[in-house]
Amino acid sequence: MKPELERYSRQVLFSELGEAGQTRLMQSSVLLCGCGALGTVLAETLVRAGVGQIKIVDRDFVELSNLQRQVLFDENDVAAKLPKAIAAVEKLKKINSEVQIEAVVEDIDHTNILGLAENVDLILDGTDNFEVRYLINDVSLELGIPWIYCGCIGSTGQTMTILPGKSACLRCLIDSAPEPGSTETCDTAGILGPTVNVIASLEAVDAIKLLSGQVEQIKPVLTVVDVWEGSFRQMSLADLREKGGCKACHQGERIWLNGEQGSRTTRLCGRNAVQVSPADKGKIAFEELAVKLQNSGSVDVNPYLLRLNLKNPDYEISLFRDGRAIIKGTDDPAVAKTIYARYIGS
Repeated sequence: MKPELERYSRQVLFSELGEAGQTRLMQSSVLLCGCGALGTVLAETLVRAGVGQIKIVDRDFVELSNLQRQVLFDENDVAAKLPKAIAAVEKLKKINSEVQIEAVVEDIDHTNILGLAENVDLILDGTDNFEVRYLINDVSLELGIPWIYCGCIGSTGQTMTILPGKSACLRCLIDSAPEPGSTETCDTAGILGPTVNVIASLEAVDAIKLLSGQVEQIKPVLTVVDVWEGSFRQMSLADLREKGGCKACHQGERIWLNGEQGSRTTRLCGRNAVQVSPADKGKIAFEELAVKLQNSGSVDVNPYLLRLNLKNPDYEISLFRDGRAIIKGTDDPAVAKTIYARYIGS
């Protein structure tokens, strides 16, 4: 066995992968969108497997309630108020220093996703919202990059792999995002850690198949698992692309990538919080702003975010360098935007 493969010797012994497949893994590049529950399992699995380059993009910071299921984080990350992408990369570099890992603390939207996806072989869904998933779907079709959809709630999860131009895409399966309030969220139904681990592991297996050059091993199915009931179902999607008349697949419609769909506010699952994104992103001067806000409440600043705990009313504002803010204490986007405008500016 080649010396550079020794770290992965037990994986190389798996006959379906072998030295050739491992070498391809080590030469591959992945964009991971989101580094929460699903994303941390995916990131750790693929870093340990030896995927050559991984770009991790996440908009959020680590909180205590994350630790139940987000496997890369610990109490020190909570105390340090670290962004998830930064905390994850610090851990992952200690696991495998041979992998090139990049942390990007940004909100994924139609203005930056093309740049983020440049020169990658695969896009992985580690998000908790459909807006980003439809953006990924548009970019996948536009650039011809495979991606893997994944989602969990309660004890159930589902995943499907999208091969642009060959298999059904997300819009073939679900043409538009569910209406707010029409589906369960982790705030209403909760989430079990084992659900995340099982579904993310299934997503990681398909990622390894794709990146090792074995795309023919990918089944055109939607896999649905309920870990509490112990059930495993697969729905065939083999004919869905041809029979569905999907506008994204057959007519080149890119309404999410073009910015025709999507919002500048996002309710955050299980957080009683809303993310507000400015129309024009910039670089916030934390030090200057902290001085201006010192009479409004307690201000805490680190290199990645500024946090303001208001005296009255009782809200917490976590502001990122690009101007995004997470307003905690409300799930009403209108209220969140008002608070943002009052303390940060319109």
